[in-house]
Amino acid sequence: MSDVALRTIGLGKMYHIGSEREKDRTLRDTMVQAAKRPFERIRHPGAATHVSEELWALRNVDLEVRHGEVLGIIGRNGAGKSTLLKVASHITEPTEGCVDVRGRVGSLLEVGTGFHPELTGRENIYLNGAILGMARADIRRRFDDIVDFSETGRFLDTPVKRYSSGMYVRLAFAVAAHLEPEILLVDEVLSVGDAAFQEKCLSRMDAVGAGGRTVVFISHNMAAVRRLCSRVVLLDGGRVTADGSPGEIVALYLKSAARAAAVREWTLLDGPGDAHCRLLRLELTQDGRRLEGQADSSRPLGVSLAFHVECPSRKLQVGFGLLTADGLSLFQSFHTDLATKNPTEPGDYEVRCQMPANLLNKGSYVVSPMVALYFTQWVVRHDADAELRFAVNLDHPTSPMWYSPREGALAPALCWELGPWRQLAVSIPSTGLSRRDDALT
Repeated sequence: MSDVALRTIGLGKMYHIGSEREKDRTLRDTMVQAAKRPFERIRHPGAATHVSEELWALRNVDLEVRHGEVLGIIGRNGAGKSTLLKVASHITEPTEGCVDVRGRVGSLLEVGTGFHPELTGRENIYLNGAILGMARADIRRRFDDIVDFSETGRFLDTPVKRYSSGMYVRLAFAVAAHLEPEILLVDEVLSVGDAAFQEKCLSRMDAVGAGGRTVVFISHNMAAVRRLCSRVVLLDGGRVTADGSPGEIVALYLKSAARAAAVREWTLLDGPGDAHCRLLRLELTQDGRRLEGQADSSRPLGVSLAFHVECPSRKLQVGFGLLTADGLSLFQSFHTDLATKNPTEPGDYEVRCQMPANLLNKGSYVVSPMVALYFTQWVVRHDADAELRFAVNLDHPTSPMWYSPREGALAPALCWELGPWRQLAVSIPSTGLSRRDDALT
């Protein structure tokens, strides 16, 4: 028996952009449309009729995933990642080529996929199990574990159409992970859950992979891809451009995705985000001016984010994560870390902060914008198309002991004191930071 769980051969998926959705037509419909077409040209002489553009979401994709393998699929937005999983799940038909899937498939592609909105959570658990071909006794045996994992016990007999997006994801993931499909397909859906639940999901996928089942995982979270996957494929423009170890492919992707620039700007139409908040600008500054060339480690580095708020929320958090060039997360910071004020009216706003001097080591870094609704959902996170890459020149040390390179992503010059043993008075210099105001305004 072949050890290949999923294989694609010459796989392609094409969409028509700018054309109306095809409908089943009768002979009468065809004749009426033909009669109307000349009059449409007269009324709208400058308009094209039935003009459409072909968009290949996937093209010539040859891929093999072996039983027990945990495969990560990464790439920019629009690279074809989600389309590939939809074709593999038989949700959409390929335009060309074929997909061969050998095993029972469980899919978690987007919020609520596979759930019937009028059915309760309890009924949807049994429905999904039946779709996977499981006996009712097997579903009942795993039922309590599913409910405990999803943390939706109070709402189990409520129709899922009344669930929040976070509840949808928790229950959907619990069902997909606990009903033990032989092949688990997971798209980027964990951004809806809170941080604690995301960690629980990642631990569960660790266990699924360690148990010998096949997992295909799409994510913009490079740390999760490194942690979970034994192999990673990079998609670009619907084609496989690289295939190899997680460290190698993630580094290649980050190098090509993060733009070496000091500013990114968007409009309300294309800015990262959703109805709550949409980013308009991300900028790096030093000495009050836009960063030019390398940043000097001896001077503070400014980060500013401009954003549009359409639906004000007291839970809004706007900030960024600092990563190394190969995707290692160094820290995250939000505008609510020392103050909890948030916009109360729709409009355009800006937040600014400074990374302290004498902190960064020589090398390349990535600033990744992050927007969240506290303990509810991520609005912007791990979006490689919104990140900025910059380089740092190490010039802050004054001691000759710094002449050899320091290990690590950070090279902080800390305050030290020297004195006789047990006679040194320990003092902690004031940070000048104000006490956190916990009152929401």
